[in-house]
Amino acid sequence: MMKRFVVITLFPEMFEPVLGSSMMWKAQKDQKTEFQLINLRDYGLGPRRQVDDKPFGGGAGMLLMIEPLTKAIERARQILPRAKVLLMTPAKTVWDQRQAQLHAKSDDDYIIVCGRYEGFDARVEELVDEKISVGRYVLTGGELPAMIVIDSIVRLLPGVLGGGDEATAIESYSQLDALEYPQYTRPEEYRGRRVPEVLLSGNHALIEKWRREHQVGLSADS
Repeated sequence: MMKRFVVITLFPEMFEPVLGSSMMWKAQKDQKTEFQLINLRDYGLGPRRQVDDKPFGGGAGMLLMIEPLTKAIERARQILPRAKVLLMTPAKTVWDQRQAQLHAKSDDDYIIVCGRYEGFDARVEELVDEKISVGRYVLTGGELPAMIVIDSIVRLLPGVLGGGDEATAIESYSQLDALEYPQYTRPEEYRGRRVPEVLLSGNHALIEKWRREHQVGLSADS
């Protein structure tokens, strides 16, 4: 089943290098996913296609207006009628690997709305299914968070990464909130630094034990 995304943004050109490269490009070529971009400016008001205005009650900055947002989301729903709408905005829950796994396994397609300026007219929240934050910090817009969400979902789709299911099942944040164990490749020694001997032993039981012991648990002290 193909996972489809429609992204609403004022800067569609930001997505082209990311979605057209590496695994994102491969996933589209292999028909695992499909992306479509909607320029919010196309739904702006008046001859200048205005999309932002001052907030009622005063305050710093400008807000994205409800009318262009509504029209853009309605257009996106014409493309993906049953898609869930995700709003990139500060939220209580921060996006993590478990959420990426759940979204990758679901049958849902997604409409992703990227903010800009000081934020949104709050009425847009009535049109979305989920508010998503990628961290406890502020960015200039929702484009980078949208790319993070898309990448973290698409890479988990079956067949996108090489190495089968193990490539995504055993990695950082996927198991018990632990970081992945250290890994090494050739040469066995470089400038006096050697690969741990156990990894060269061929003893799979000892290797597995070493890997479990060297996973880093996520805690306040990690």
